[in-house]
Amino acid sequence: MAAYDALPAPLRLWLAHAALPWSPASCRKLWDRARAKGASAEEAIATLERAQCRALQREMLAGF
Repeated sequence: MAAYDALPAPLRLWLAHAALPWSPASCRKLWDRARAKGASAEEAIATLERAQCRALQREMLAGF
């Protein structure tokens, strides 16, 4: 729970409503990578949304 609590507020909000059970560590990694490239908080969230869409597509193709 401490890892979740340490996330930035916009990332915690996104994670709380995510369609997949993301770990705080994996979300933080994507968030940090996007922010290091100069992305705003909103752009970093969009990066997470795209990653989630790709993961959901993979699951659908795999028949889950």
